Amino acid sequence: MKEHLNHTMLCDFYQLTMANGYFQSGKKDQICYFDVFFRSVPDGGGFAIAAGLEQVIEYIQDLRFDEKDIAYLRSRNCFSEEFLSYLKGFRFTGDIWAVPEGTPVFPREPILTVRAPAIQAQFVETFLLLTLNHQSLIATKASRIVRAAQGRPISEFGSRRAQGPDAALLGARAAYIGGCAGTACTQADQLYGTPAGGTMAHSWVQMFPDELTAFRTYCKLYPTSATLLVDTYNVLHSGVPNAIKAFKEFGITDCAIRLDSGDLAYLSRKARKMLDEAGLTNCKIVASNALDEYLIRDLLLQGAQLDSFGVGERLITSKSAPVFGGVYKLAAVEDEKGAIIPKIKISENSAKITIPHFKKVYRLYSKEDGKAFADLITLHDETVDETKPLELFDPEATWKRNTFENFTAEALLKPIFQNGKLVYDLPSLEDIRTRCAHQLDLQWEEVKRFENPHNYYVDLSQKLWDLQHALLESQR
Repeated sequence: MKEHLNHTMLCDFYQLTMANGYFQSGKKDQICYFDVFFRSVPDGGGFAIAAGLEQVIEYIQDLRFDEKDIAYLRSRNCFSEEFLSYLKGFRFTGDIWAVPEGTPVFPREPILTVRAPAIQAQFVETFLLLTLNHQSLIATKASRIVRAAQGRPISEFGSRRAQGPDAALLGARAAYIGGCAGTACTQADQLYGTPAGGTMAHSWVQMFPDELTAFRTYCKLYPTSATLLVDTYNVLHSGVPNAIKAFKEFGITDCAIRLDSGDLAYLSRKARKMLDEAGLTNCKIVASNALDEYLIRDLLLQGAQLDSFGVGERLITSKSAPVFGGVYKLAAVEDEKGAIIPKIKISENSAKITIPHFKKVYRLYSKEDGKAFADLITLHDETVDETKPLELFDPEATWKRNTFENFTAEALLKPIFQNGKLVYDLPSLEDIRTRCAHQLDLQWEEVKRFENPHNYYVDLSQKLWDLQHALLESQR
């Protein structure tokens, strides 16, 4: 786990004005339930990959205001002294449930739920969203790119295009969760253990009198990890021939060349032929240059002879869909007797109508093939009876219900904090990455399509559906 800053003041100002208002109006201790969920999958995909929980945990554990924070808030002249005094002892004392990192998740379902006194529950909104939104976005994009490569390694090359240092570091972490083999970012390896690697830039080749001298020097220095960049001048007339000469002079067979420009499909085929004819059949060909899942897929369909890819700006910024639309919405409050009172947000846009109450999310797996076929959102005190047939609305025709039998059910939301105490055993990054790969194996190939993926079932239990519609009717 990386050393981290205290991000307590990384919040929207309205969280502080609301907190002061809750304090002044006697609502500071009212228990509230908030859900984090998203409404659509980036790039029109079939699912997203949950990521960022470890940084949420760090934030919650560090949540406190120091004297400089209090002094700044006092200078704004809009907070009561009683409220500022209260903030001096501010800590998170509530409960959090979340989907483990690396889990495929779907629109509308909670991926994290907070139960806490009103000020605490409201205050953590911004940091939870920015962390889960960013890392889930990059992990989701990385998963798409990795799947497009069909088993060929993907290295994350995007630090220089990332939108700030944290975006580079946490983006590399999220990309590793999503399946990337490593990163070009040294500090991400140092802090998180995402394997860092790299060889040379065009400037290395230009620094020497000629290309062959540059290649010879590099091979002499790094005989066990020589990857030569062959497109500084002319790939086929000088780059590949000079790489072959250098490899052979030093007896290097475990090596690679990198293509960073030009017609990658054509050049890779020609380069492969030249390398094989020179006896360098083990020499790998690496490609980079503004790649994404679509370009990689097209290159392979064209017969490109490529063994791995470096992907930068289009991964680290998720350029084609740069926003993960996670939101943080109130779902319920508790009255003075502890009874849960459901809350709903209504909108003329039906997609923005929220699902009320304190909830669970179950993932349903077929006993026949082990594949996930649906998620079911229920009230918190409901359980799924695996011995009885289950009816679910068809997501492609919501007027129709389908019946499922012979399944198992897994509760997705795991306890993370209870009464402000961490109760979750943080997995290693390697374990999270392994979980992600395993969970993807449990999804149907039709759900993993890039275009027009199969609509995965996400349904409400009958009790929850009835409750939601009763609340809607009551607001007419």
